Amino acid sequence: MDWKRNGILVTGGASFIGSHLVDALVLRGATVRVVDDLSSGHLENIQGHIERQHVEFIQADLHEAGVAEHAVRGMDVVFHLAADHGGRGYLEAHQASVTANLVLDGVVFRACRRAGIQKIIYASSACVYPKSKQTDAQIEAYLTEDMIGPPFDADNVYGWAKLMGEMTLRAYHRDYGIKTAVCRYFTVYGERGAENHAIIAMIARAFIRQDPFVVWGDGEQIRNWTYVRDIVEGTILAAEKIEDGSAVNLGTMERTRVIDAAREILRYTKHEARVELHPEMPTGPLNRVADNALAKKLLGWQPTVKFVDGLHRTVDWYFQTKNLEQVRSTLDRLLVER
Repeated sequence: MDWKRNGILVTGGASFIGSHLVDALVLRGATVRVVDDLSSGHLENIQGHIERQHVEFIQADLHEAGVAEHAVRGMDVVFHLAADHGGRGYLEAHQASVTANLVLDGVVFRACRRAGIQKIIYASSACVYPKSKQTDAQIEAYLTEDMIGPPFDADNVYGWAKLMGEMTLRAYHRDYGIKTAVCRYFTVYGERGAENHAIIAMIARAFIRQDPFVVWGDGEQIRNWTYVRDIVEGTILAAEKIEDGSAVNLGTMERTRVIDAAREILRYTKHEARVELHPEMPTGPLNRVADNALAKKLLGWQPTVKFVDGLHRTVDWYFQTKNLEQVRSTLDRLLVER
């Protein structure tokens, strides 16, 4: 795909992952349009691109009448990342809000079809996978794309909405011939991340020198935290190589316990504190790790950043950019808000 010759829209492009995607597209010579209501995104994430006229920015809510139609007009490719989303604390506390994603996706996809968009790339989630496949942290298990099917058992309302988005795009390809691709993101972390996700939350606790140092769950939960720039590279490759609505996992196959991530954050930040486990808090599945063999096969993609290296980069960014008193006064709220 010649990124210099196509009009590129990124919905949610001022957000954590969205802004990194915008960075990568601009680096490839693309002129990008971003639509974002800034409910969780930050204009400063893309301000430099706007000032250099590499990005056209529209601040608007895609739920509102006519916004999606205006945003897609004149575009060729749409990366749809906009969503009501957050970490486990947010998803558990705001399930009614997350249902808005069902409407949002339908509005955007319909606008794309009417505008003759050539291709839609959809940011899905590991939350589409059956909860029953992720219950035992003692076994070495990996989630493969073919595990999703009747009987469906998605994780939380958020997972069900993402699953419906995936199914809608496959139907759009089958019925209307629109080229579509689906990327299932696994536990993304990195610079510009928010405190309502586990890694940034634990970094924030180290930043304010919290003692005891709180960890949600019993610490045995297994995750495959995947660095944001690897996620972005996989997303762009999916745009270039998938057309039939197929979904691919984008996630490292490194298996990391939450408690081990916490201990590495404490070690790297030189924060000596007693770890206090809170098993009563929302934790999500106990064993969530991607099998990324299909992404390797279809995209030639695999993560390049090891978890410990990306973690150190993220800690450095957080400590260099955040205000101590502000984080200290707002952290409890940020853990469950956007």
